[in-house]
Amino acid sequence: MSLPEAARSVRTKIRSTSLSAALRPALGLATCLLLGAGLAACQVRPLYGTVSQTSAATGLVQDQLAAIEIDTISASYDVDKDAQRELYNELSFLFERGAGSPEKLYRLKILMDLNVAEVGVEQLADVPAAYTLTVNTTFVLENKQSETTMMTGKSFATASYDFSNQRFANIRAKRDARQRAARVIANDIQARIAGYFATN
Repeated sequence: MSLPEAARSVRTKIRSTSLSAALRPALGLATCLLLGAGLAACQVRPLYGTVSQTSAATGLVQDQLAAIEIDTISASYDVDKDAQRELYNELSFLFERGAGSPEKLYRLKILMDLNVAEVGVEQLADVPAAYTLTVNTTFVLENKQSETTMMTGKSFATASYDFSNQRFANIRAKRDARQRAARVIANDIQARIAGYFATN
């Protein structure tokens, strides 16, 4: 390559470098504008609020949750009444949040099953050291007026507790495990129904 050709190629490279340096801010601005436009197209809806007059007319999700009547929880023969009552109380609180009891527009039916299994055995004693308590539920939400099914679902929770040689401690540990499981299931059912109301 001759000296004039080398000088020409160096000048071309410098020109293209300065051109790309000049375009860099413009490209950055264009990228930001495209990203902004893309994000503006995304819609985030509050689960417990309204985003427009249209959704305000249909009422808040929390108002719809408060309008749910919980039927007496059905259970298999081996589920004690305390487990049913704990789930009922947790759901009642989550739906109404301690506010008054408005007119009930929906009905929630729940079928509950509870199993207890040994998960640990004390060495040389052949006595359980720990239990796992599993609560399974199937629920149906229906419109009270039309008696049509709006949604169905299943939910379960597992809680473990230690077993000792003290009778009262064992009773209390099982009760605490039952309450923990009921709380998990109630939160799951409430969140799924709230999601249904927010999108329908």
